[in-house]
Amino acid sequence: MKPTFKPGHLFPAVLFCFFLSLPCYGATKYVSTTGNNSNSGNSWAQAWRTLQYAADQVNAGDSVWIADGNYVGFDIRTTGTASAPIVFITSGSNAVIDTHNPVTMDGINVENADYIEINGVRVINQPRNGIRLVFANNCIVRNTYCDNNFERGIFTGFTDDILLEYNECLNSIDEHGIYVSNSSDRSVIRYNTCHHNNRGGIQINADASQGGDGISTDPELYGNILYENGVAGGGAINLDGVQGAFIYNNLLYENHATGIALFQQDGAEPSINAVIAHNTIINASNARWCILAVNGSSGAQVYNNIIINQHAWRGSIALDPDAVPGFNSDYNIVVNSLSNDGDGQTMTLSQWQAAGYDTHSQIADPLAQIFIIPGTDYHLLNNAQAVNAGNGGFSFGITADIEGTPRPQGSQVDMGAYEAESALSVTEDEEENPVTNEPYAKGISITAASISWSRGLSGTLGLYNMEGKLMAQADISAAGELPFDDLIPGLYLATVHTFQGVQWSKGFVYVGKK
Repeated sequence: MKPTFKPGHLFPAVLFCFFLSLPCYGATKYVSTTGNNSNSGNSWAQAWRTLQYAADQVNAGDSVWIADGNYVGFDIRTTGTASAPIVFITSGSNAVIDTHNPVTMDGINVENADYIEINGVRVINQPRNGIRLVFANNCIVRNTYCDNNFERGIFTGFTDDILLEYNECLNSIDEHGIYVSNSSDRSVIRYNTCHHNNRGGIQINADASQGGDGISTDPELYGNILYENGVAGGGAINLDGVQGAFIYNNLLYENHATGIALFQQDGAEPSINAVIAHNTIINASNARWCILAVNGSSGAQVYNNIIINQHAWRGSIALDPDAVPGFNSDYNIVVNSLSNDGDGQTMTLSQWQAAGYDTHSQIADPLAQIFIIPGTDYHLLNNAQAVNAGNGGFSFGITADIEGTPRPQGSQVDMGAYEAESALSVTEDEEENPVTNEPYAKGISITAASISWSRGLSGTLGLYNMEGKLMAQADISAAGELPFDDLIPGLYLATVHTFQGVQWSKGFVYVGKK
């Protein structure tokens, strides 16, 4: 796993834009509440007024910058391509869609259109979904804020290879924060925060009744923070007809239904062969099981997790008998209540171990002896039972935690989503030769049109605007260049970040194309 920026540490974790570093030959357009649809749309001074007008004009490769202000939503059915996506991105942090688009009852509707990116908008108070994508493959929704929408914050259907990242979805009145549906395959759902939604935090439902094969295959869900969801039911992570899910480095706490649910209801087949590793799951006292596998959802692998239920008798893991085949679990922290005979039965950890599970797992200490501030801060105390108690052989290739801290920090990986940041051993030679930014200062060049770097460097280059929004990033392990083609004029900060922290930074002014 590549190093990632740490939310709340150096810059806001609003990861943007691989499109700046990809071939893209379209136009840059602008929308503002002070604009006019009779304008050219080619600059802020000539900005268009409405998002729907912009959506009706754009072609593959175009990007639309949106100024702060309140807007009616938009419906787009023009497709982008792999090398020329269509991008709608905010220039500030307060571009608000508070009226549904003219075609559907959603704030933004992307339909029969591939390679569309939605970035940075705030979508609130919609009568159906905040953002809806259907029959839309290879699309991206990132950095959005979806609040108080009636059905869901973000909804997708028949959306292969969707990427949903760094979104906050809260207060969905009827259903879920994020809902991926209808046979959507290879979804990546990462670094989202979903909270106070009436039902699930994140739901994937393959739903065979709507056509397709009724199976969602190979999704990855990681780095998500999900809390206070499920008053009306539904798992914090709810998977129906989902196969081969990879669920790791997620923090789930104080959810009121199931933590992670694997089942078959609308899907054509059960949710089989899930890998559940390095998650921290702390269920509320009125919740259901932390991990539940039923309806033939067999083959789950559960390793290196913290799985604590505060319910009076429901516990860490429950399997229906038909979910037992192929199930394995170990190196977890659990409560003394588990079941391989369904929701209504319980057994102790000793009985569970006698059935062949969790040989090296431990009964949980009090929360205050594990976490820095239970309920607020779920980083591990340095002396917590989870520290150095996992097994890297069952980490499934996970080499960093939810914040990008490398695993392991000590003699062995820690259980749960967080790796305790103990001091790494430093050799005498390293102490005499500390990291210096001189190679970066000599190897990185900023011109009026681009930023480039030579061979021999390492790390991730990030380009930020002055609001702290990450505008672009690139791996600099090989020589390369990042053009400024789609930047708007302004003040920017370039940084290089490795697992050891920020190694180099430089501010500069981009005056725009000449």
